Amino acid sequence: MENIETIDSVCTYCGVGCDIAAHVDVKENKIKKVFAHPDGVVSQGKLCIKGKYGFDFVDAEDRLRTPRIRKSFLEKNPAIKEAVASALVEFDDTWYECDLDAATTACAMKLKEIQQNYGRKAVASIGGARTSCESSYLFQKFTRHTLNSPHVDNCARVCHSPSLKGMRATIGEGAATNPYNDIYNAEFMIVIGSNTTEAHPIIANRILDVAREHDNLAVFDVREIKLHRFAKYKAIMPHEANLLILNMLAYTIIDEELYDESFIEDRTKGFAEFKEKILNDPYARPEYFNEIEGYEYLSKMVRKVAREYALKKSMIFWGLGITEHLDGSYAVMAITHLALMTGNIGKPGAGLMPLRGQNNVQGTCDMGMLPYYDPDYQEPKEVGLMTPQLVDEMLEGRLKAVLNIGEDLTHIHPNLNKIESAFKELELLFVQELFMTDVASRADIVVGVKSAYEKTGVYVNAMRRLHLSQPLVKSDLPDDWEVLQILDNKMGGDANYKSSKDVWQEVQRVAYRRFSGADYHRLEKHRKRGLQWPVHTEDTPILHQLDFRTDDGYGRFVYHQYKLRGMIEEIVNKNLKGYHLTTGRTLAHYNNAAQTKRSTKLNDRYDEDILLVCEEDAADFTSQKVILKSEFGQTTPLTVKITDKVQPKTLFATFHHAKSRINELFGDARDELILTAAFKTIKVEVINC
Repeated sequence: MENIETIDSVCTYCGVGCDIAAHVDVKENKIKKVFAHPDGVVSQGKLCIKGKYGFDFVDAEDRLRTPRIRKSFLEKNPAIKEAVASALVEFDDTWYECDLDAATTACAMKLKEIQQNYGRKAVASIGGARTSCESSYLFQKFTRHTLNSPHVDNCARVCHSPSLKGMRATIGEGAATNPYNDIYNAEFMIVIGSNTTEAHPIIANRILDVAREHDNLAVFDVREIKLHRFAKYKAIMPHEANLLILNMLAYTIIDEELYDESFIEDRTKGFAEFKEKILNDPYARPEYFNEIEGYEYLSKMVRKVAREYALKKSMIFWGLGITEHLDGSYAVMAITHLALMTGNIGKPGAGLMPLRGQNNVQGTCDMGMLPYYDPDYQEPKEVGLMTPQLVDEMLEGRLKAVLNIGEDLTHIHPNLNKIESAFKELELLFVQELFMTDVASRADIVVGVKSAYEKTGVYVNAMRRLHLSQPLVKSDLPDDWEVLQILDNKMGGDANYKSSKDVWQEVQRVAYRRFSGADYHRLEKHRKRGLQWPVHTEDTPILHQLDFRTDDGYGRFVYHQYKLRGMIEEIVNKNLKGYHLTTGRTLAHYNNAAQTKRSTKLNDRYDEDILLVCEEDAADFTSQKVILKSEFGQTTPLTVKITDKVQPKTLFATFHHAKSRINELFGDARDELILTAAFKTIKVEVINC
């Protein structure tokens, strides 16, 4: 163990935000092992395989260490080429390498030209959930104040924006209400639209501990997942049935008078109107499932789940299986209705848990990296456009420059053919990344930056927990905020931060409603436990104990009726034909796999996206590989795996590998209120290879 130091930090992957420790050879400046302390508050001494083994990306040979400028970009911009010529070094047929000064000079010159020619709103900034709060804060500040463009957005657009929308509309705050360990205080749990063991395994550990002991878990999904093995209520549902089922749960609670009258009277508004609407909604009656062939058993099961939820101290967990639908925001409202009706909110062991995706997507939203919120969810001076609208602006010639941090826009977003066409219309794409991801390979200028394991910064996990990370290894690469500060100065701004601590102190002043008491010293002191915002004199593990975070402190009911469509409509009309695809993660990889595929132990487990097919449908799959095709595009050949874990006419695929082109299948179908893509269902044609 000579030269080995143990350094504490936070995991760089999902929104669980596990505390980690690393054995680092300080002489070699190399991570040797990552583990969790036995007393880790989030990790509980356990890490998933990504947390344990997914650190090889730090030293990967193809790490982006020197800025690059595309040769064709400089040929189109001779004045810029002349200004940076002395710094250019031949790299290959496509790229020059250069220093950071040249890369930011080229970017600033082009930004000025674009805004002069097309106006201040011709520039947008997208991304940030893979970097620290400090960098996300400065990203939106630079864009809004120095560039004077309102267009900022992040990857919450393709994951949990409907959770933010739905929860703020009903209870005034779009974040988890309770800490993870409150799972141990819950008497009943519902998991809907979350493959928790794969996507958020350290939270799943807690759910499984409780479910094994108390047999108190209900799981709703369109396919059989591992959680179903431990569930009392094993609910497999048809595609796009979330709002249908959630309204049925509410109907049962009202119909059987299981609601908490005193809680409703004291702390909510609009229940009488909500009650009338739901009792007169034909789709809200659980008996409607008797008309849906193959799913009739749900008519009784839904009522049983509703009874247990209403009469016990209960928690609900959900993921992208809720939010990535046409009615994602309304489904989240329907979830909060259940908590409001039964008083299952604002106390230990009872609450709402949206399972966030990226390691800092909560923090990035808190920092105001959204077109309709300033930091601390305040109203901005000007509301910008959401990412899908920005894509349309590119195609229509009004948006000409995109600045991007850590979001693989041309891989993780839907309707890839449309997005690729839109990005070709840009005059500047500036990307800050660790690797030449799909979007970086399309950029005009790319700057390599520090990873989470090489820098200091605050990250906010899915339970509002602030964790101050510290570098495991040293790096001479810039942090994201440092690149932005250089750009800011070259664009006429006055940013003058000496460290990430300086940026965070400004965050504390600007976003004081949540972070005024969360200074670096306090976060260092509580590195293992973390602090849950809002943090003032004390932090706040449980929200909504006395009142809701709405303007008047009352919770609200906002009813929306389910609309018959898709697979359910086909089943009811007895014309279920073709295949309905849903997508999700696998444990070994994370999102676009940019980091995880650099670890052999992870990539060897899952080096391609696999298509799961029901045993009953095997006859339609006559080859080992098939292409899936929709009206918007098609995948590359996918390896078929026959299983009993998916339903007939349902297909499942992961989306981690860009070469699969999974997201080419999805068009512009999206949440009605907040434009999150409907990734969880699409009708596809199967082509045997």
